[in-house]
Amino acid sequence: MLTPSDGRHRHRRRCCFGLDLVLVLLLGAKCLSGRGTAGDAAPDAPSVGGTLPHFLQEPEDAYIIKSNPIRLRCRAAPALQIFFKCNGDWVHQNQHTSQEYMDQDTGLKVREVMINVSRQQVEDFHGPEDYWCLCVAWSHLGTSKSRKATVRIAYLRKNFEQDPQGKEVPIKGMIVLHCRPPEGVPAAEVEWLKNEELVSSLGDDNIDTRADHNLIINEARLSDSANYTCLASNIVAKRRSATATVVVFVNGGWSLWTDWSPCSVDCGRGVQKRSRTCTNPAPLNGGAFCEGMSVQKSTCNALCPVDGGWEEWSEWTLCSAQCERQRWRECNAPAPRNRGKMCEGESHAMENCTGGVCTQNGKMLHDVKPQSMEGSNDVALYSGLAAGVIAVAVLIISVTLYRRSQSEYGVDVIDSSALAGGFQSFNFKTARQGNPLLLNSSMQPELTAGQTYSGPICFQDSVDKELFDPLPDMMVKVQSSFMVSLGVADRAEYHVKAHPEGYGGTQGRKPNLTAPNGPLGPCKAQLRSSGVFGHLGGRLVMPNTGVSLLVSHGAIAEDTSWEMYMLINQGQSSAPSEERCEILLGPEVTYGPPGLSLSSPVAMTIAHCAEVSAENWNIQLKRQTKDNKWEEVMSVDDESTSCYCLLDTQSCHLLLDEPGSYALVGEPLNEHAGKRLKVAVFGNLEASSMNYGLRVYCVDDTPHAFQGVVSAETSRGGLLLEEPKTLLFKGNTYSLQVSIQDLPQFLWSIKPFTTCQEFSFCQVWSSNQQPLHCAFSLERFTTATTQLSCKISVRQVKGHEQILQVYTSVAEREKETLPFFMQADCTVTSQTGAKAFKIPLSIRQRICATFDTANAKGKDWQLLAQKLHIQRNLSYFAKQSSPSGVILSLWEARHQAGGDLDSLASALEEISKIHSKSSAKSPDGTGMGTEPDFKQ
Repeated sequence: MLTPSDGRHRHRRRCCFGLDLVLVLLLGAKCLSGRGTAGDAAPDAPSVGGTLPHFLQEPEDAYIIKSNPIRLRCRAAPALQIFFKCNGDWVHQNQHTSQEYMDQDTGLKVREVMINVSRQQVEDFHGPEDYWCLCVAWSHLGTSKSRKATVRIAYLRKNFEQDPQGKEVPIKGMIVLHCRPPEGVPAAEVEWLKNEELVSSLGDDNIDTRADHNLIINEARLSDSANYTCLASNIVAKRRSATATVVVFVNGGWSLWTDWSPCSVDCGRGVQKRSRTCTNPAPLNGGAFCEGMSVQKSTCNALCPVDGGWEEWSEWTLCSAQCERQRWRECNAPAPRNRGKMCEGESHAMENCTGGVCTQNGKMLHDVKPQSMEGSNDVALYSGLAAGVIAVAVLIISVTLYRRSQSEYGVDVIDSSALAGGFQSFNFKTARQGNPLLLNSSMQPELTAGQTYSGPICFQDSVDKELFDPLPDMMVKVQSSFMVSLGVADRAEYHVKAHPEGYGGTQGRKPNLTAPNGPLGPCKAQLRSSGVFGHLGGRLVMPNTGVSLLVSHGAIAEDTSWEMYMLINQGQSSAPSEERCEILLGPEVTYGPPGLSLSSPVAMTIAHCAEVSAENWNIQLKRQTKDNKWEEVMSVDDESTSCYCLLDTQSCHLLLDEPGSYALVGEPLNEHAGKRLKVAVFGNLEASSMNYGLRVYCVDDTPHAFQGVVSAETSRGGLLLEEPKTLLFKGNTYSLQVSIQDLPQFLWSIKPFTTCQEFSFCQVWSSNQQPLHCAFSLERFTTATTQLSCKISVRQVKGHEQILQVYTSVAEREKETLPFFMQADCTVTSQTGAKAFKIPLSIRQRICATFDTANAKGKDWQLLAQKLHIQRNLSYFAKQSSPSGVILSLWEARHQAGGDLDSLASALEEISKIHSKSSAKSPDGTGMGTEPDFKQ
């Protein structure tokens, strides 16, 4: 009689056995094909009990150095026998070295096998691929195969494909040294030596060694003058390139002018000079000497010196109480000037005025009679009166002469206040004498400009322009003929009228300006895929577009079939809203037919170009309504039961119930929002054999968008000159610049003012899957020039930059075609039945039967979703009839490119361990626990 505990044990054993059986069937599906072939052609394989062998160590790729053989090693448990298989043939048992021991932790028997592979064996093998070996281990379930290990002969050729070339560059210029290492297996690693010292050990941020083996010095310094050597090495040998000598030179610069020297003569016309030196900086390392004169001379007029002359003595003063009188004279007839000598002699005279009558004390002598004293006083009185009369007469005569002399100057005499502005004053004589220094009002003023203008005059408004209308000649003076010939004035007016661009600014866009020349390609009208699907389901794939559609098994009822289709809109999409500054992140996809009735959703995959970040983007799924308007279905971060959206780094996986047109649009939330651009350069000879055209494309980084570029270039015979690269373009309103650099000027020429071209922010940000491109037209000077080497820089202002290195042979490559992976593939494929899925149908059905069943604690499919990294919007799966089946369809869509069941197997193995641990626990410690909680 069975007890309740016995029933619980039997139920738990059935549950665990079901999980183990699912895991075994999954792992066995990966080796069904290998088990049959191995069993037929292998040596005697024992058939004993055990589990499927698990490799603890698999053979690793190896290289044969010189003539030394290599050893391949395998270790598996449990394994009763292990054999090597090389190039499809079994290795003889005598060539195996094996040993066996017991693993103390697991108690399983571990077997280890080794073989040696010689250089002769590898050289004698002639097959479509490299020499390879793998291990095959046996158990009662069959065989397990290890990974393939390739064995190659290592070598490194002696000659570099391109040696670095010496350069002479100005200080603060950019230095680029190119190096292409010799061919070798494995590929050689490149290091740079600076004066025999590794550049990587210097810790210099100014020196950049790129992945393309080039050495770049951003700003050359004098210390960067050195001998540089490219060092290539692998496991076989080291090779040194030719030494490239880099010389950083400094062009000389003038110092400031010295002050003017004194005039060379003291009187008359002479010369004065000033000088400067070429020391700011001085030329170094062969730099150019300063251009221009080091000494500048100018004529000068030195005024002749005039010696001073005395005026006439003044009149004597009256006799003082001390019996003295005085007189003065001044040195101003003429006054000394221009370094002239002062007057010689005294300017002041004094004498006794009484003829000795006065004593030394100023008192009269007592021996003189009173009569004589009285007579003496009369003489003094008359003498004073006579002197006064004479003085008045002299004053009158002087005034009369002065007025007469002034009348001779006429109208040419200028008031001295007119010369008070800092000019040298002169003593003018009469105008009739023809003095050349005379300021004449009839002279023409000097109109020579003291400086030149570096730009045109831009009128900010009509008021400013009216100020210049009365002076048309001045406009001609200011704007040089060179500026007018370049149209600078026109461009200046354009810049005044330009407006800053924002996220949604589309004013002034010219769509035709950036469209590629010629059609998009032969596939334009054929981007449509269709197929007939029944109960087994299938997959629609549009090659080279990143778009696919998966119809799961059982979605279509039995005895029913639908002709389903999928197409990509090639025209301008109206899904993005300009008011919300939205952009299209991937192609606009339509699937049908309308009225399609399915029991489970389809899984659609659409590639996108967004740099995924929830803080920077609001990414939405939109659907087109019957009146051709677009409505929002859901945001990728929202919870919804109508559809499901899983956003990976490069693709978006959708679970959809309703046919129609869908588009993925993004609204930037801040300036840090970014999208990926694919940049590529194509080229070919133009109609004239002397001209070569380079075309640089910037397109949203989705396979469909880049396929349009490939189709256009295929139709015009373009060559892909460098592997396309990805550039992150930020939504910070800054433009995108494309420039050509390092073009050999002595071999090639380019049209003026085309070396740097620019796309506005709006053109790039709102391109909506449409390609942008710019062209560089190069002309070689002679047909003997067959090589073209240059760099294409694609950078966002204040953002990221990508460098495309162009190195091509013009003569030899003009007949080549695009690489096969870049060529347009117009084949449309559809798969139906089991071959369309990675998971075998039997395993899928067992997984669904196991995880769709509810237990006491909850739904097992929730744990399956968690282990497959599907942790949000679980309410969508809860409403499905088979949540596990929809989860597996989503897993199929995410892993259609990989085709590896390891991730699914690992998830099931983790779930199995959780069940085992839960089964081993019980509340009373007897090992009889409850059902595991799958909600954790």
